[in-house]
Amino acid sequence: MYLNRATIIGNLTRDPELKSLPSGVKVVSFSVATNRVWYDQNRQKQEATDYHNIVSFGKQAETIAQYMKKGSSIYVEGRLQTRSWDQDGKKQYRTEILAEKFQFGPRTGGAPGAAPSPVSSSNNAGGSEEQEPPMIDSVDYPEEDINPEDIPF
Repeated sequence: MYLNRATIIGNLTRDPELKSLPSGVKVVSFSVATNRVWYDQNRQKQEATDYHNIVSFGKQAETIAQYMKKGSSIYVEGRLQTRSWDQDGKKQYRTEILAEKFQFGPRTGGAPGAAPSPVSSSNNAGGSEEQEPPMIDSVDYPEEDINPEDIPF
């Protein structure tokens, strides 16, 4: 049995670039940075960043291009693919993750539409204090109408 699967969670390093193939199919390409932290033998904290090239096609590509931007967090699941081409007589290679599934990550604090912080109410006519339950994290959906046919999964 063989397996070609890549799963990453990271931040976009640039805005997604949306193009159309000659067939009319949309394709988006972007790069995601992932970080890892470890401690070496001397107990010194070490950090490394890896950059991953991601490609997606069709309606999924359009959705990513519409809602994601540099710095956005994203979960990507797909397969590794290496392309090759000749450039000035020299063979060039590029390994990419061909996205099959993705999920938007959490919005950063202070982003428009972010959930407000919990508020407690202490002004009560009866003199007793009543607190509202803490708000839970929720998904911020766009304010425009969404056609279920447009959802990429």
